[in-house]
Amino acid sequence: MKAFVFPGQGAQFVGMGKDLYDNNPLAHELFEKANEILGFRITDLMFEGTEDDLKQTSVTQPAVFLHSVILAKTLGDEFAPDMVAGHSLGELSALTAACALSFEDGLRLVAARAKAMQKACELKPSTMAAIIALPDEKVEEVCANTDGVVVAANYNCPGQIVISGEIDAINSACETLKAAGAKRALPLKVGGAFHSPLMEPARAELAKAIEATEFHTPVCPVYQNVDAKAHSDAAEIKANLVAQLTAPVRWTQSVQAMIADGADHFTELGPGKVLQGLVSKICRDVTVEGRQ
Repeated sequence: MKAFVFPGQGAQFVGMGKDLYDNNPLAHELFEKANEILGFRITDLMFEGTEDDLKQTSVTQPAVFLHSVILAKTLGDEFAPDMVAGHSLGELSALTAACALSFEDGLRLVAARAKAMQKACELKPSTMAAIIALPDEKVEEVCANTDGVVVAANYNCPGQIVISGEIDAINSACETLKAAGAKRALPLKVGGAFHSPLMEPARAELAKAIEATEFHTPVCPVYQNVDAKAHSDAAEIKANLVAQLTAPVRWTQSVQAMIADGADHFTELGPGKVLQGLVSKICRDVTVEGRQ
């Protein structure tokens, strides 16, 4: 069975999507429509901007979404998923590619999500850090016993968890985790504490936008970050999408669930190769490829 997966923030690169724009009429049309919806030429930043331009959350999230979703739409009959999933932001790409959202509504929600998250980041200095080579339970235990806000935010693959929270709490947890045997406890260059309680203002703001948006039954099950389970009911999908901002991304568990349900071929659609690497680490017995 075929699973299509969609990357999140961090996969962006200068030049992303340019080949599609230049060589595919449908892609060209959709990119130009996106420029109109967003009110600025995001294509200029994607194709010829600087890395700093692309690192701004308000640019990064729509850019990654557009690359992924437009690529899916240009594949035609090649895009025939039995199931889909996306990492964090990528969940909105997956939902749009699977027709739970229209292209226009998906993009508007991504823009609203990015704006809300940026505002939440500015309220309190916060960050994230990657923890390598410790069991999930140990990372969770250290977070629970560290003063301040710090939580496990991304379960990326066995032995790789990202923690998220207040800067002092992250620094303290990193020292404890290194002492506990982590190979690396590496602060990430991100704007804030995504998938932590510090995103509560963004969750509340995004909830209004999601509630006002029409969702449809997707063409295949969508494995959502919050519970790593397959969903097709529009109301459940909306509720999980709201909860996602302050809850961890259960990517390891999502991929394991997809494999348990029959997935044996994973295709990553969009910029970068991050998810291909993670899927391969979660299970070596499946076929993994990427399209850009």
